[in-house]
Amino acid sequence: MSARRRGAHFEDALRHGYPALAELRAEGAVGAIGAGTYHPGKLTRLVRETDPDVVMLSGRCTLLDHSALDDLMPVCAERGVSMVAASVFDSGLLATDRPVAARYDYGAATPEMVERVHRIADVCDAYGVTVPQVAKAFPLLHSVVAGIAVGMRTAQEVRRNVSAFATPVPASLWTDLRGEGLLRAPMPAAGWRAGVQSRQGATTQP
Repeated sequence: MSARRRGAHFEDALRHGYPALAELRAEGAVGAIGAGTYHPGKLTRLVRETDPDVVMLSGRCTLLDHSALDDLMPVCAERGVSMVAASVFDSGLLATDRPVAARYDYGAATPEMVERVHRIADVCDAYGVTVPQVAKAFPLLHSVVAGIAVGMRTAQEVRRNVSAFATPVPASLWTDLRGEGLLRAPMPAAGWRAGVQSRQGATTQP
């Protein structure tokens, strides 16, 4: 589909789709409404111009791509809209500690991006955690993020993901990642949780 056609569909959703959904919500036919895409700019406009309950953003609130922090997440915080962070493994590049070759952002990962993940893994190794564990914890540091969405194909992947989600990430790891230039520095203060409670009762901090 051309960019022009995609843009037309988005305008249709704003002008016609959202009002219909808002009416259903007002009538009690649905409890909440939202939208999802990998374009933070479109979701930012949606949040500013309408009144969704939640948005889902794919691949833009990750260890490798922080673009959701520019506009979308501050606007969500201002308007009380929750966000679900999807594709936290960035098409698979963050699914292992030491990738040799992988996909990133719907294409082949460049050698530079692979090397960046290895540098993240070096910091993770010092704390006894893995890149996938840290990749899952990062979006949840922000107060607007209500949850994350990850793809799973097998029972083994389900078990591995549940285990990774329950693993605490030390607060100083984020400081070290910033010090190595691997996370945006300084991170925005507004909206960041003082602590994120894991299923095991451990706390992570930005």
